[in-house]
Amino acid sequence: MSGKAPKQKGNRIERECVNLAKEYGFESKRAWGSDGRSLGWHEEVDMTIECNNMKNLNPIKFQVKGRKSIADYLKPCDEVYGQILKEDRKEALVTIRYKDLLDLFKMIAG
Repeated sequence: MSGKAPKQKGNRIERECVNLAKEYGFESKRAWGSDGRSLGWHEEVDMTIECNNMKNLNPIKFQVKGRKSIADYLKPCDEVYGQILKEDRKEALVTIRYKDLLDLFKMIAG
């Protein structure tokens, strides 16, 4: 993919993520032009989710990436909540299904 198509794909995925967060009852915004500076954040911020009942976590900022495929070892299987990944001498990262993350936010926010 080159030119306009990757940008359109990225925009579509960002809108899907924002709309799903809204379906879960959260306020969510997409950065205009996928540039977080339009929301007053770092340029890599693509979207935010507001969890008003969660102290010190407003807004939660995300960068959204769409790929044709993702390595299977990065995907949590159905029997686990998430996948913890640790690169040598780096911080551990977690991958979790987006809907599970939104469910977790709802539980925390009450």
